[in-house]
Amino acid sequence: MRWTIKPKSDPTKKQTLIEALKVEPLVAELLLQRGITNYGEARKFFRPELEDLHDPFLMKDMDLAVARIEQAITDNENILIYGDYDVDGTTAVALVSSYLLRRYPNVSTYIPDRYEEGYGISYAGIDFADDNDFSLIIALDCGIKALDKVTYAKEKNIDFIICDHHRPGSQIPNAVAVLDPKRDDCNYPYDELCGCGVGFKLIQALGSKSGETVQDLVPYLDLVATAIGADIVPITGENRILAYYGLQLINSNPRIGFKAIIDQIKKKTLTITDVVFIIAPRINAAGRMKHGQHAVDLLKETDLERAKEFAAAIEAFNTDRRGLDQEITLEALEQIRKNNEEDRFTSVVYKDTWHKGVIGIVASRLTDTYYRPTLVFTKSGDKLAASARSVKGFDVYNALQGCADCIEQFGGHKYAAGLTLLETKYDEFKEQFEKVVSQTIDPNLLTREIVIDAAINLKQITPKLMRILKQFEPFGPGNMTPIFMTEDLSDTGYAKGVGEDQKHLKLSAVQNGSAPIGGIGFGLGEKLPMVTHRKKFNAAFSIDENEWQGNVSLQLKLRDLREA
Repeated sequence: MRWTIKPKSDPTKKQTLIEALKVEPLVAELLLQRGITNYGEARKFFRPELEDLHDPFLMKDMDLAVARIEQAITDNENILIYGDYDVDGTTAVALVSSYLLRRYPNVSTYIPDRYEEGYGISYAGIDFADDNDFSLIIALDCGIKALDKVTYAKEKNIDFIICDHHRPGSQIPNAVAVLDPKRDDCNYPYDELCGCGVGFKLIQALGSKSGETVQDLVPYLDLVATAIGADIVPITGENRILAYYGLQLINSNPRIGFKAIIDQIKKKTLTITDVVFIIAPRINAAGRMKHGQHAVDLLKETDLERAKEFAAAIEAFNTDRRGLDQEITLEALEQIRKNNEEDRFTSVVYKDTWHKGVIGIVASRLTDTYYRPTLVFTKSGDKLAASARSVKGFDVYNALQGCADCIEQFGGHKYAAGLTLLETKYDEFKEQFEKVVSQTIDPNLLTREIVIDAAINLKQITPKLMRILKQFEPFGPGNMTPIFMTEDLSDTGYAKGVGEDQKHLKLSAVQNGSAPIGGIGFGLGEKLPMVTHRKKFNAAFSIDENEWQGNVSLQLKLRDLREA
């Protein structure tokens, strides 16, 4: 691992912040790293306010979207809420449909089948709308590249409102309204919303027309917070406000569907990390293993007993998903070894029987093993479909653009994308992708990096510091959990390997006569010899709370160790 220590902030700015906030130098440093330079910015960071959300009508086409929906309600039209089958899409569909159903009954939902229809707006979905007399489709978390599909719908007298957050292509679909803060011609002040976030801005705009305030929309923020965490968008600006209040809702009065999931776990208070690793995989499992509509049904359910039935079925899907992705990951790793591809710049693997619903998870797992841009392909109809994952700092979307002549279609983000191509193009694509990456990637990016916020001494780790760090939550891109480095540590003689195959490391660290503090390093069991016999070592870690038998103590969550 590369250890990169962030450069120290400007001393004058630091001192100004220390005096304005009456905080320790370490806290001032952490705030400056996050772009917070004065009291006002600090107040907004530590105490997010719903009133600081932007006017939704600043988003291009929002006025057109609201007018078309109001016209549909006035004219008694049928409205279809259409969304992707992942967490962002299903939460967005649940949000917009449940909001509209409070005002108007002629609203239905549609999630495309992952296997029969694939990602995004499908001809089958438009045919369903036509067959069932829907004249307006609101597409969420998809549609920004669906030029032909929107034209096809228009021929059937079906209008589209597109709410997306993915990068547009060179042309925008000819829809009634296209809400996407990443449009070049959109001047909305914040362009990092997720799909569910764009959906929230739509209902915020609709609500404002009928006298509702943003406070009236708080019950929908548990959905938005879950989508923000699952879609790994920056938790800055508006996303920080939405996630902050959404997490409060999840921990105080979650919707019935979330309650059915949360009641099965023991944690009293969920963080955004818990949402990502506990709630989101279960919502995703429905779309991966069965159908995304199951997730929408759970998220909209108002009867707890019914929700528990939905949650139990989704839990079974999730269990099946875990077994399947582990099995496929082992097969993919064996394929890389068998083809002698351990030393390439990329991992590109394919098997026609791999389950399409888990190839994204498998791509992530392969990236954990071979830290490099990765694609996992499987057969999908008469084509091959793939999920792509990248490493920090490398734009896999741009790399795929460099292979466009081999690809049928693709879309996504900097770090995750999806694509389809003809089977006859697979070998050519594989070599072209390797060539593009090898020519454009900084070799340093192929080594995992730990970015360290500050070097500290163990004596600086106090309950007061922990209370302040908690106020930095929710953590995520743009506001990652602070990572610290401490040098010249030694173990008290307690260090040992724990867990299955002793692959984790547990120790008790001291520094220059300090009180000992426990540490746990997941996956660091092999580093045990580095800390035995009171050898000096350096550690990179975050600060965590360990609760055991009712007692709470601070501990180091070790990220890496080095010899001192």
